[in-house]
Amino acid sequence: MTIYEKRTYSVKIGQMPEVSRLYSEEGWPAINAGGFGKYLVGYFISDTGPLHQLVHLWRFDSDSERRDFWNRLFSDEKFMAFAVQIRPLLDAQEVQLLHPAPWGPRP
Repeated sequence: MTIYEKRTYSVKIGQMPEVSRLYSEEGWPAINAGGFGKYLVGYFISDTGPLHQLVHLWRFDSDSERRDFWNRLFSDEKFMAFAVQIRPLLDAQEVQLLHPAPWGPRP
């Protein structure tokens, strides 16, 4: 069963430009180079509602695939070098697992 994982990171006020720079220059290149990008539906930055949020949406074919993905990503040296830099710029993280409704399009 397809699972979507929504990860919402609350960024410290004033730090979104640095978060964007780090993701552009280090985070995304590490994710993509390791072959992890194939699971990504997209990244989003909030513009209304709660501000200063970076949202990731990921797609997995099963929960075991999802768990394996995160274990492999958190074992990747390049990604972890990026993670150490970005963590101090974040206030909070929320992870939500979503199952697609039985109607409508799916990404």
